[in-house]
Amino acid sequence: MARPAYVPQPGPADAPRVIAVEGRGRGFRMPLKAGALLVDAVRDGFANEGFAFGVLNIGAMALGPFAYVMPALSKDGKNAAFYSETFRPAGVTRFECGALTFGSRDGAPFFHCHGIWREADGRRGGGHVLPEEARLAEDATIEAFGIDGAGFEVASDAETNFRLFGPAPAPTCGTKTDRSAFVLRLRPNQCFHTAIENFAREKGLANASIHGGVGSTIGALFEDGREVENFATEIFIRQGRIARNAAGGHAAQLDVGVVDYTGVIAEGRLMRGANQVLMTFELIVAEG
Repeated sequence: MARPAYVPQPGPADAPRVIAVEGRGRGFRMPLKAGALLVDAVRDGFANEGFAFGVLNIGAMALGPFAYVMPALSKDGKNAAFYSETFRPAGVTRFECGALTFGSRDGAPFFHCHGIWREADGRRGGGHVLPEEARLAEDATIEAFGIDGAGFEVASDAETNFRLFGPAPAPTCGTKTDRSAFVLRLRPNQCFHTAIENFAREKGLANASIHGGVGSTIGALFEDGREVENFATEIFIRQGRIARNAAGGHAAQLDVGVVDYTGVIAEGRLMRGANQVLMTFELIVAEG
């Protein structure tokens, strides 16, 4: 089946299509201690640096016990796509890469995390980590970016019929920061590259770095021609930048990891202008 260019959602398309709240941020390396629930360790890691919200770009990390879901087709039509059953691999699962958005849901710490990992039996997997069932099996140190004056909060979204992370203003804590940064959410059925390139141009950002980045796209097309045709995915940004190009416009480079609803894993640089948001995508775009 060919990858569709558009996937209908159950609710009306709301505006604006790019939601953004401005704050200030700073990158740092976050130590995580073995034995803690990941959500608690991340909360404490940000708090120790004076932040209440932020994102992680995950490298090596070991979890156990650990539970996750994969993307799946909707069984009842109430959503454009849904989640699989819950998987709980035995032993220690070792992450290769991933991204995590940290914020709040109903006033409590919460995260949205997609990744690729190797399970104890050697199987390579990927998907959506369940915060309430992810515990650190070993100490780790993770690249983090904290943001002050803006944050991520879960709210009901009529368009997708999900509860999703979105940008929200937050009290300024007065913590040390070193650059302007924006919390973004991209709504469905828009080109990922075009959306963030236009945003950077409108905000006058000559160059910008992308931190975190968790969401879904309608399949995926990579620069080298590889294609994930199945439309339901979980995707995360490994590395991303937006910069002025030779023509004077903006061009984004997005290196990602993807898992589709059949369990196919793909990694690489997305083809510019050829990848549409499926449900949502949240990230931080920072100056410089």
